Amino acid sequence: MMATFKDLCIDARDPARLQSFWASALGLRPESRGTNNLLLTGDRPERTVWVNEVPEPHSVKNRVHFDVNTSSIEELVERGARVLDQSHPWTIMVDPEGNEFDAFVREPDQLDGYRLHELAIDGTDPLAICTWWGDRFGLQPQQEADQPVWAIEGGGLPCPMVFAEVPEPKTVKNRVHWDVVGVTQEFLDAGARLLRPADREIAWDVLADPEGNEFCVFRP
Repeated sequence: MMATFKDLCIDARDPARLQSFWASALGLRPESRGTNNLLLTGDRPERTVWVNEVPEPHSVKNRVHFDVNTSSIEELVERGARVLDQSHPWTIMVDPEGNEFDAFVREPDQLDGYRLHELAIDGTDPLAICTWWGDRFGLQPQQEADQPVWAIEGGGLPCPMVFAEVPEPKTVKNRVHWDVVGVTQEFLDAGARLLRPADREIAWDVLADPEGNEFCVFRP
């Protein structure tokens, strides 16, 4: 194991609006730290979600998205979500800024306070990138139902990380990413790329994994 999971981050044009939506959708508490730092917190540190303001709007399908448990699709629509597709056992929706997510309707006895079911990551080689992250976290990839879908779960993850195959390559910065605690050089030695080193503005290194997914490394 090279790293531990730290938290999740989601980009937003209107952080306050997205914070309010995802607080209710994920069963987390909205908080603020300073003037511009909005986040969601739960009963464990790794369930933290930071809401980061960015200038650019959502433009292409999210390669990293949330799968959430919910009591009804209607409650998500009332909070500002929109339905895209109901032809699957789950419902494909978008949040108030257009970020795609999948909603799974559960019976009341299947719901608890925390409602993030999975973190879903698209990739051109899901087994390879799932194995890469499994090696980083010390977890063994598992295939899901004989499909080109692989997952890691357990350890310090807030939910399973599920890697699915898509034909298209990554083209723009992900609007959802995760942070880890670890040693940057060990990630670079394993095949990651350094996008931005820590400097006077940020205290962490920004890297990309072998599929191009951005993530931030915080020193232990």
